Amino acid sequence: MATRRARLRYWFDNTMAKGTPALIGWLALLSAVLVVVFGVLIFTLAHDDLPGDKTWGEALWGSLMRAMDAGTVAGDNEAGSPLFTILGFAVTIGGLLIVSSLVGVLTTGLDNKLQDLRKGRSMIVETGHTAIIGWSDQIFTIIPELVEANASEAQSCVAILGDKDKLEMEEELRARLGGTGKTRIVCRTGSPTEPTDLDLMSLDTARSIIVLSPPDDDPDAHVIKTLLGLNNRTWRRRRPPIIASVVDSTNLVAAELAGGSYAQVVDTDDIASRLVVQSCRQSGLSVVCTDLLDFGGDEIYMRPERKLIGFPYGEALMAYETASLIGLRRGDGSVVLNPPMNTEIAQGDHVIVVAEDDSSIRLVRSFPPVMEAAITRPARRATPPERTLILGWNNRATKIVGQLDHYVSPNSAVHVAAASVEDGEHLDRLKVGLRNLAVNVKECETTDRITLESLGVGTFDHIIVLADNALDPQHADSRTLVTLLHLRDMASRSGERYAIVSEMNDDRNRRLAQITKADDFVVSDKLISLLMTQLSENPHLGQVFRCLFDPEGSEIYLKPATDYVHPGLEVSFATVIHSARLRGETAIGYRLQAEAGSPPAYGVVLNPGKSDPVTFTPRDLVVVLAED
Repeated sequence: MATRRARLRYWFDNTMAKGTPALIGWLALLSAVLVVVFGVLIFTLAHDDLPGDKTWGEALWGSLMRAMDAGTVAGDNEAGSPLFTILGFAVTIGGLLIVSSLVGVLTTGLDNKLQDLRKGRSMIVETGHTAIIGWSDQIFTIIPELVEANASEAQSCVAILGDKDKLEMEEELRARLGGTGKTRIVCRTGSPTEPTDLDLMSLDTARSIIVLSPPDDDPDAHVIKTLLGLNNRTWRRRRPPIIASVVDSTNLVAAELAGGSYAQVVDTDDIASRLVVQSCRQSGLSVVCTDLLDFGGDEIYMRPERKLIGFPYGEALMAYETASLIGLRRGDGSVVLNPPMNTEIAQGDHVIVVAEDDSSIRLVRSFPPVMEAAITRPARRATPPERTLILGWNNRATKIVGQLDHYVSPNSAVHVAAASVEDGEHLDRLKVGLRNLAVNVKECETTDRITLESLGVGTFDHIIVLADNALDPQHADSRTLVTLLHLRDMASRSGERYAIVSEMNDDRNRRLAQITKADDFVVSDKLISLLMTQLSENPHLGQVFRCLFDPEGSEIYLKPATDYVHPGLEVSFATVIHSARLRGETAIGYRLQAEAGSPPAYGVVLNPGKSDPVTFTPRDLVVVLAED
């Protein structure tokens, strides 16, 4: 049976285990006992030596001063008896041991608390903020877009939870982004997969939550665990929309189950592969997608329009001067882009439009005139077989080959030239199911000039340069730039023309790549970041973007302008829209080849005014939504 002493010691140990507050409490209690005891002794044993009124208060005050300040005892020898001096000296020694320890503990505790605050371990107190869970280079694309989206608000906030030091995150943001206007950036240090750290973000009052993929070997596992933590936490208010992305398409279903009905999960692998394939066949597509996804240019809006109820979709295409109608959200919640032209707009439908700002979406009083004589009606031409060259290899390459098979004509071919094909077995299985493509693989060094010349690049219709994901992103982009420079020089010397699309990891390298005059650059991380930002601000657009990137249904195409109007004639864009409508397509812009090398638009004009004049050359393109 435990003794009383053992019980007392056990109780004391448990008390001290409570940390700094318990230690402060014990030291404060001992300090008070010390002051009171010696105050009583001085009052009873050396009462005549007390200064002033010789009261209990004077005794306690003197005892307190001697405990806190060792210099006070220096005057006791002259002011009182030897007993008074001894008692004063004793209380001073006790003060040095106990009170000084209390002051030290208080100082240390305060310093630790300040360090915790600097590390970002306190809960934020915000409402209507955007919470970003995780830290990656995507942040440097997302935050400027959020700043742009919230420019009209008096104040807004973006809160970031990352596994880096708070000061490091803040310094990196200042170095990369500079000022953020009216938008405040709040950083907190913690693990995105730890529920207690998630509570620091005041998620119950957030407007939306963005979950980023960390730069790890298995990023999807971290994203899924974070989604599970968010889905299983207790929400005190209505749960905000959650936006996340997965790198591997095979993890999409698991991520959607982990996130629940409130989460929208973006399939990075699938969307990036589609953009690479479509961009290599349609120069300028990535510029169009970037314009639709960022907040700096034209955006997609959804709104009811009672005055258009009963109008066929084809006629409603002319209803806005400075906005472009692209589809309908039906009353049952389904979305259809570029529906049949005779589709009637019904009660409860929302129109889906592309506009620079929601304030510019205004109905016209009368439809603009159309120049019927300028419209061409070309016969449908058979698409000849195509030859595509893929330089480099990464984990999206097999998916790119599979997607390319859906777009090319029979008897087409794709040639792969890479230092190594890591997923060769998967590619061999894929070859069996290809209907239109023949695949040839050659192992070689794609940055070597002699090797590139031996491939006969001038015989290919399209060239795709992939970033090697086995290398550091900056190193991979550097190799891509070397390959592009060789291709440019070879084209200028031989006079050959071929379409080139290159994949970049870092958007900052896009500016360097402009001198190579490649037809298109696909920075997949940037486009995915823009898409996630759009969904965080407008979650209802999720279904619109799914339809836009889905191979089934209407997609964005850049088609020859000569298929719509005669070249050399000045026509209004309304005439182009009318010509596209006759073909069952929705025209939303054009690309002028003469300006194709001029950043940032590269000749792409999206959502022009219906009355704006334009004169096309035989090489110009029209941007349309079409089935094929």
